[in-house]
Amino acid sequence: MGEFNWTKKDLLSLYDLTGEEISFILDTAEEFKKVSQRNVKKVPALRGKTVVNFFVEPSTRTRMSFELAEQRLSADIINISADSSSLKKGETLLDTARNIEALQADLIVMRHPAPGAHVLLADKISCGVLNAGDGSHSHPTQALLDIFTIREKKKKIKGLKVAIVGDILHSRVARSNAWGLLKLGAEVHFAGPPTLVPKEFEQIGIKVHYNLKDAIEGADVVNLLRIQHERQKAGFFPSTSEYAKFFGINEETCKYLKPDTLIMHPGPINRGVELDSSVADGPRSVILEQVTNGLAVRMAILFLVAGRVKK
Repeated sequence: MGEFNWTKKDLLSLYDLTGEEISFILDTAEEFKKVSQRNVKKVPALRGKTVVNFFVEPSTRTRMSFELAEQRLSADIINISADSSSLKKGETLLDTARNIEALQADLIVMRHPAPGAHVLLADKISCGVLNAGDGSHSHPTQALLDIFTIREKKKKIKGLKVAIVGDILHSRVARSNAWGLLKLGAEVHFAGPPTLVPKEFEQIGIKVHYNLKDAIEGADVVNLLRIQHERQKAGFFPSTSEYAKFFGINEETCKYLKPDTLIMHPGPINRGVELDSSVADGPRSVILEQVTNGLAVRMAILFLVAGRVKK
């Protein structure tokens, strides 16, 4: 992994990282993936460290992945949800975090519906803060596991055409992927209905399309985003069936793809909407590999940030 030294106390966003830092995380994750392939999958890297999983917003995949990563690293784990915390009694987020810090916690893994909540905490407390998703702003570990999966399969990132299709407007996954991919030299394309893909993204070097074929033709990777049904009720597009007709990936639209195009999805999948089962379960799909790689990536992040935190 070279002579690079990790210096950051927190992981808040890929926007904050350099290409070199992102590559270093991916290299570290490669080593931790080897750990998960052993008979004994546990290592003492975080023995004596306390990690608090503080999820103010519901989560299944991300929370399970972080918890298992922490267990594999031998950390002491405390789980807190908003419903069981003093936030319900009117305590501020900052006071809750300061109380966690007063208990000598080393890391807080937090999901919060408010964009920027993690930045507020990171500036005010000494323990490390890991962003497990903040509103529609950022989801750095999901983007890192996506990029790790692409690099593992394609052996590079630079020069690849990556199409991200769906509800870009409300997607923290799309933003985080774009920031990371652009810094590593990929060509990023966004596609979806005009109401869900702002033209302004072109200002940071992303190509915007309102026609699926233009986005996915010749793509090395197609990453589908979950269509959130509440968006349909809010009038961002007429119906899920119409969305599926124009922006869904199915056997028909697969004719625009190269034989080795990777199909990705952060989950959960709305089968028959953004992605047909025949494609989701087909040879191009690396969706379950994304889940597996998420464990290695989160082990790497926990290890790097915990090693940097100074009390």
